[in-house]
Amino acid sequence: MSATENLLTTPLNALHLELGARMVPFAGYSMPVQYPAGLMAEHHHTRTAAGLFDVSHMGQLRLLGPEAATAFESLMPVDVIGLGLHKQRYGLLLNDEGGIIDDLMFVNRGEDIFVIVNGACKHGDLAHIQARIGNRCTIEPQFNRALLALQGPQAVTALARLLPGVEQLVFMTGMAAQWTHAGQDADLYVTRSGYTGEDGFEISLPAHAADAFARALLAQPEVKPIGLGARNSLRLEAGLCLYGNDIDTTTTPVEANLNWAMQKVRRTGGARAGGFPGADKVLAQLDGTRPAQRLRVGLVGLERVPVREHVELHNDAGQKIGEVSSGLLAPTADQPVALAYVQAEYAAVGTRLNAMVRGKAVPMQVSPLPFVPNRYHRG
Repeated sequence: MSATENLLTTPLNALHLELGARMVPFAGYSMPVQYPAGLMAEHHHTRTAAGLFDVSHMGQLRLLGPEAATAFESLMPVDVIGLGLHKQRYGLLLNDEGGIIDDLMFVNRGEDIFVIVNGACKHGDLAHIQARIGNRCTIEPQFNRALLALQGPQAVTALARLLPGVEQLVFMTGMAAQWTHAGQDADLYVTRSGYTGEDGFEISLPAHAADAFARALLAQPEVKPIGLGARNSLRLEAGLCLYGNDIDTTTTPVEANLNWAMQKVRRTGGARAGGFPGADKVLAQLDGTRPAQRLRVGLVGLERVPVREHVELHNDAGQKIGEVSSGLLAPTADQPVALAYVQAEYAAVGTRLNAMVRGKAVPMQVSPLPFVPNRYHRG
């Protein structure tokens, strides 16, 4: 029996195989890790033109009812109630110890709160949300919908040919759209967002329309298919967390250096401070009354040696002071980069550390994030 026999497939599975993708197990699905051009070519194409990603393994759900925003806000240290119509925000589901159950994106669509969660977490997230707020709003999973991401500086040019009007969106805003193919209408929802640090879009659409819409995008001269390998290298250069590597139930938002994701209204002294799981711990870390003992940082290699996840970090005295959570030789930055957790006293930019790679000390330095400048379209 092959390793992929018991895996789920997305609506684009036939297209991936037709394009010669190398398929791998990921989050319970058979997913394309790369196409014949290879990871490096796919990475650079996304940075210079437009790359199409199949992210249909992700979980989509709707929260409906007059209490939906208030209820959802009770699960996260972020402002849900104050989010404007068709505005999108990054969110963090927390457990009672302040650990991160999942990171997610959500949009206020007026008629609902539309949520996108990570593929490997979606069933657990649904159960958690249902258990905590299922008596306050209607929770409607849409795990059968497809999700595509079109990323890169020419993404807007390509997508606007199929969906006129998307060029008016700015970063972290969305719009409903309709696409007709072979006499069949499909209701889409498009946000100007993504996971690469580039301008781009994420498109939620019915499964029946996914293959035809993806083929229509790939017919545009700017667009090529991109696999999970380049998705990982692009997000790491952008300094973005991968759930399960860089954040999990043992890390708080402050330890993960995600303070920016927690708006003032939810912090100590804010109009709606606290009230979320783990609030006492997270707010104490935020306001410094109980500082975090470790922090997520960016690292750049001072030698051309890739440093991977789980590699120990030592100080000059040979003591372990941290561990790498993600790392690779970055194609655009053209140097080894990593995300890591280190003891707080070693987190200042410019601090030098040693990564222990196969018994050898490889020098690295704490770096600002992102490693490659973001190019989001803010208008």
